[in-house]
Amino acid sequence: MLKRDRWLTWIFVTPAVLLVAVMMYYPMIGTVIESLYSTSFINPTPKFVGLAVYQKIFGSADFGQIVWNSCVWTLAVVALQNGFGFLSALLLNQKLPGQGLMRSLILLPWVLPGVVAAILWRFMYDPQLGLINSFLISAGFGDQGLAWLADSSTAMAAAVIAAVWKGFPFCTIVYLAALQNVEEEQMEAARIDGAGAVRRLWHIVLPSMKEVIVINFILTTILTFNYFDMIWVLTRGGPQNATHIFPTKIYELGFGQFRFGEAAGYGVVSIVILALLITLYFLAQGSGRKAAS
Repeated sequence: MLKRDRWLTWIFVTPAVLLVAVMMYYPMIGTVIESLYSTSFINPTPKFVGLAVYQKIFGSADFGQIVWNSCVWTLAVVALQNGFGFLSALLLNQKLPGQGLMRSLILLPWVLPGVVAAILWRFMYDPQLGLINSFLISAGFGDQGLAWLADSSTAMAAAVIAAVWKGFPFCTIVYLAALQNVEEEQMEAARIDGAGAVRRLWHIVLPSMKEVIVINFILTTILTFNYFDMIWVLTRGGPQNATHIFPTKIYELGFGQFRFGEAAGYGVVSIVILALLITLYFLAQGSGRKAAS
């Protein structure tokens, strides 16, 4: 009987294992193999070069800038999306007039396709016709519009703001659902004991949502690190590589210059960096738990 149950287990598990292997691990292994070959527009036939592709990547003047841009982009967007998402979830969790309408309206940025949202923000950042410059000029902040996306000192911040606007409703939904599961009995007992809103938030709400917060941070980190649409439509990685991140560089090398080996190499490096970021986050969580205990 035990042997039969074991066979049944394998029969049911095998399709899922094969699907994961075909859809995830086969492309990953193929990318690693591709990174060992060199191609170009002039010579599209793959030529085995071993680790020379990685030597070229690490020796490139753009590599350090791309790593820095990717880390700044990811950390800024993840922190702001989760911060605004949590605050808006707290607000929408209150019993306010028009609560249902507000919960529906806040989803609009998230349901927009990424390309459409990027085009909207590109119009808003326009130096002559953009709403942002018009508002700043009318408020007395200067007499001419700024080229937000054409200036290397402001392009990354402009892209981060647009990405936060697009993505924070997702965090709002996640945190709002988690707030619904906070035990009302604990909240009521804390109110009776005289605990204020801040103490209830710190000692009851946040501990109850801890697992959701960790998972959401990891999920938004993965999504943001691999987010391509917003930066490509807004700046195409410019100006002067000020907003180039791994996805835009991979696209430029692979589909713009047909250097598929280098594109695959950048893809492998990006996976390693993303894994390191997530590992560091787990280590920070583990040290925080030990300190709390």
